[in-house]
Amino acid sequence: MNKFRGLVKSRAISASLLSIGFVCATFFATRLLRAQTGTNPAPQSDAALIAEFRRVEVASLSDALEQLTGKRMYMSHRMTPIFTTKFAGFARTVQLKKDEGNSDPAALNGMLQAIDAGSTDSVYVMAVEDGQDIAGMGGLMGTAMAARGYAGAVIDGGVRDVAYLRKIGFPVYATGIVPSTSVHHYRFGGSQVPVTCNGVTVNAGDIVAADSDGVVVVPRDKALEVLHLAQQMDFKEHSMYAVIEQTKSIVEAVKKFGRL
Repeated sequence: MNKFRGLVKSRAISASLLSIGFVCATFFATRLLRAQTGTNPAPQSDAALIAEFRRVEVASLSDALEQLTGKRMYMSHRMTPIFTTKFAGFARTVQLKKDEGNSDPAALNGMLQAIDAGSTDSVYVMAVEDGQDIAGMGGLMGTAMAARGYAGAVIDGGVRDVAYLRKIGFPVYATGIVPSTSVHHYRFGGSQVPVTCNGVTVNAGDIVAADSDGVVVVPRDKALEVLHLAQQMDFKEHSMYAVIEQTKSIVEAVKKFGRL
């Protein structure tokens, strides 16, 4: 009797495992099919939308943007990270204007208030006028952003306190690392206004995505269209790796998937 019960229990466990395996396989197959055909359902919240953008490669987003808008929406090679990272979030824009020698203690107050107005999934995007050798942010500002849940920062200008920013793991892209300060040299020029960051127009609320390949800006009104096309591109490219390894031919892979 015990042997019989053990056999029944074993078969029940096997059936459960098979059922779980089938459900998992179906789930992942469905996700792949949706990515391939562009039928992924629209994210139901801003947080869900950003979560989807974090799964997509920036190169695919850049290609999708160019196909859909005919515009270059990626920043140049001069925009580099202080450490390898990947993030996406909604742009919180800030502009600094040159005002050499000013002694106004409130000149940069608006910049600090703009940081405190941000929250989870914000990306701090700062344009520093002629700021190649001026640090637009450093450790104090980075600590405040990290505490508020910012995804990262993109500075058209310099960054300093890099050792500390690396220590706390707050990701920053900038056009250079410099020890200088903006205090007494700059004045707050506005927040949540359109800015040009490393040659790309960024509006408040646009989606900024960054990884090892660089930074792209996705206009908010194009977000879903760009996301779905980029997901298809990712699916094709990732599928091509195995085909190239098997056939030893990139020509055959491109012919099969139409992606390069």
